[in-house]
Amino acid sequence: MLKLKVAGMTCGHCAQTVTKAVEAVPAVERALVDLKAGEVTIEGSADERAVRQAIEDAGYDVRDAA
Repeated sequence: MLKLKVAGMTCGHCAQTVTKAVEAVPAVERALVDLKAGEVTIEGSADERAVRQAIEDAGYDVRDAA
């Protein structure tokens, strides 16, 4: 399991965008976004760099691991 802080998420649409971006990364089984905490938890064996890149490509900033 991987947990990352994501900056810039302000609404449900943001959470949905991040979820879809992360779940499109190979080996991601599930992405759970906690909008209030500004975190995303990733289940599976995905490469952390690929997950970070997907989030950044969706327009959000990845902070230090939560």
